[in-house]
Amino acid sequence: MDLRQLEYFVAVAEERNFTRAAERVHISQSGVSAQIRRLERELGGELFDRSARTATLTVAGKAALEHARAALAAAGAVGQAVGEVTALIRGRLTVGMVIGCTVTPLFEALAAFHRAHPGVELELLEDSSDRLVEEVRAGAIDLALIGTATDDLGGLDTLTIISERLVVAVPAGHPLAEGPPVTLRDLAGRSVICMPPGTGLRTVFDGACAAQGLHPVIALQASAAEAVADLAARGLGVAVLSESMAARYRDRLTARIIEDVETPALLALAWRNTRGPAVRELLTHARRAFAGPGPVVPPQPVAADPG
Repeated sequence: MDLRQLEYFVAVAEERNFTRAAERVHISQSGVSAQIRRLERELGGELFDRSARTATLTVAGKAALEHARAALAAAGAVGQAVGEVTALIRGRLTVGMVIGCTVTPLFEALAAFHRAHPGVELELLEDSSDRLVEEVRAGAIDLALIGTATDDLGGLDTLTIISERLVVAVPAGHPLAEGPPVTLRDLAGRSVICMPPGTGLRTVFDGACAAQGLHPVIALQASAAEAVADLAARGLGVAVLSESMAARYRDRLTARIIEDVETPALLALAWRNTRGPAVRELLTHARRAFAGPGPVVPPQPVAADPG
């Protein structure tokens, strides 16, 4: 017997009709009938009672059905296993990363993956997070490191790397550099320097302001945390950043958490749950890299969900 005969046998058993089974397996009815007859001769017994209009399993057929299904499933598993190994021997993996990002653990994960699977070609692309997520959804990018205001990305799987509160960052001597806890209302009437609309950090900030009916004055905008911090250090306004972003400029700025903004800005990996073994393998290395010691220097947390 061969797998083709078992496939036809299962099709007839499930369809209970030779004609429908033939349509299902895309050959003629006579071809299905001939192969079933050949299988019955090899097994030494009839599998179907053909006396009625419906193809009914005999006692022998019922005994054989589950074994036939198991054999087909095992053959499929063999093919899948070989395919997965092949994908990790040769292939291509496209990884997206937020523009201006310096995240050492991601680079460590890519290096570890490359050492384990040198036959897989790696491609690293930089873009804004909203566009990266669109590319992940479209299948053009396998995995992306993005900034986001939420880990619910509508059909994508995510792994949150950083979850941080928003802070104000001001130079020494500024009224907000010390004193009582800072709230959004303390920014009223002040020039705010922030990320542009469409970024995760800005989405968190705008949402919190809207919830309180506040309309902050966004005097200056920049896509890079360094630019936001530099403008604030020169006295051009109050910077709104995430905790670790502001920490990089502690020599020039004092950072204070905005107490009434509890929604965090996130840095996360995003991928489609239908992606193959190469993505799963890279995720394994990424989890190890991000779980271990080593600096994570986050980029601008750009909003990942354009909708």
